[in-house]
Amino acid sequence: MKGIRSKTEKIEGGKEGRRDAPQSSNLPIFQSSPPRSALLSVDEMALFVDYYQLTMGQADFDAQNNSVITANYYVRTIPQGQYLITAGLEQVVHYILNLCWTDGTLDWLAERGDLRAEYLDSLRDFRFDGSVFAVPEGTPVFPNEPIINVTGRSRDVQLFETYLLCVMNFQTLIATKASRIVHAARGRPVFDFGARRAHGRDAGTLAARAAFIGGASGTSLVLAGRYFDIPYVGTMAHKFVSERTTELDAFRDYAAAFPDSTTLLIDTYDTLQGARNACIVAKEMEAHGARLRAVRLDSGDLLMLSQQVRHILDAEGLDYVQIIASHELDEFQIDDLLRNGAPIDSFGVGTRLATGANFDSITGEGGTSALSGVYKLVESDGRPVGKQSLDEPSKATIPGRKQIYRLTDADGNYVKDKVTLWDEEVSEGQTLLVPIIRNGELVYDFPTLHDIQAQTDAELKKLPAPHKRLTDAAPYAVELHPNWLIVNG
Repeated sequence: MKGIRSKTEKIEGGKEGRRDAPQSSNLPIFQSSPPRSALLSVDEMALFVDYYQLTMGQADFDAQNNSVITANYYVRTIPQGQYLITAGLEQVVHYILNLCWTDGTLDWLAERGDLRAEYLDSLRDFRFDGSVFAVPEGTPVFPNEPIINVTGRSRDVQLFETYLLCVMNFQTLIATKASRIVHAARGRPVFDFGARRAHGRDAGTLAARAAFIGGASGTSLVLAGRYFDIPYVGTMAHKFVSERTTELDAFRDYAAAFPDSTTLLIDTYDTLQGARNACIVAKEMEAHGARLRAVRLDSGDLLMLSQQVRHILDAEGLDYVQIIASHELDEFQIDDLLRNGAPIDSFGVGTRLATGANFDSITGEGGTSALSGVYKLVESDGRPVGKQSLDEPSKATIPGRKQIYRLTDADGNYVKDKVTLWDEEVSEGQTLLVPIIRNGELVYDFPTLHDIQAQTDAELKKLPAPHKRLTDAAPYAVELHPNWLIVNG
């Protein structure tokens, strides 16, 4: 239509695109381009590799290395506690099954010169025809246990390393953190409020997914609600209160909009006065046949304020109104609040959940917010292989493709795990690694996220309490099969 430009044209186009720029400036003039989202598309997934995966691929191609290998994903040490909750498998399998090298991707690599055309052409029809065995998501696992076995052609298997580690390390870290927080909450609902503090957009979405696997009741992130069918929740922001003439006006406006699900944020100015104003609105709601659902505390001394607010509510006959708490919470803070009698009914946990904070907020002790899982070669053409680092023995790997057998007592509670060679016959215990992909074909039906959460809860109940303590948890017994000594030689 004449006289109308697209947004892209206006941004890119000569003078029109620079209409607001000063006529003279000492700043350099750059060629303008439209903003990009930087979200990973399916066509770009192949480039989510560290460069050495491609240089090794080139060298293997030149040497005609067509060996079939197995790589293990496992975690040597757990940053907090004594167990992990596995998460991220579905996204890893999606990557493996959908990885493709488009003409545009290969042309871009060719232009950069180091990788030769013959090798890049070999990627053009890439299709993984190997096998993946893995521990299902939501399963508790322990240090040095194989969580994923990937078996296939060497050049193929190594391409998955960066994506697999990125997804599994992050989601497993968050699922484990969530399970610890939920455990500390003693049956009270925990909600993920962490998207705005997560380390990126994908991290915010996947943190909500992993937190739900770990036991969170819902998330504040609407996208996670749509994409993963996670219940999404929300209250109100301080903005809503402060832009109105009075706090009471704000509460009335919000209650009128959501008469069946009103939660009022009461700490914008004075928390106790906010509680009194909430009582006024609650009584007005009762007159219209509705009920105030909850009030939320988001600052200050949560123990003292929750007790005082509970007293104010109960004095007005509003014992049904719940108290939700947020503000720099984690498992240690929640445990401390509840041990001291805080009358809090549910918790919104943000930064320290979505970032997997690996520190004790009470003592200040801890380390980096990351899970240092590794993806290591353990078998080549049927021969067990491993790394032995003389300079750092802790980085040595245990050779051989492996299976985990979990032993339980008569009541179904965990007793110990046995890590064995893949083809060893073991007469007791349940095998944990199950077939996911066979000969390039998906053979596993991924459960819904709700089913995974329920299974996680059921499995954690089988893990004895000493292994779940927030501090000084007892290590769980993981036994290497005696035949392992033959492999280690």
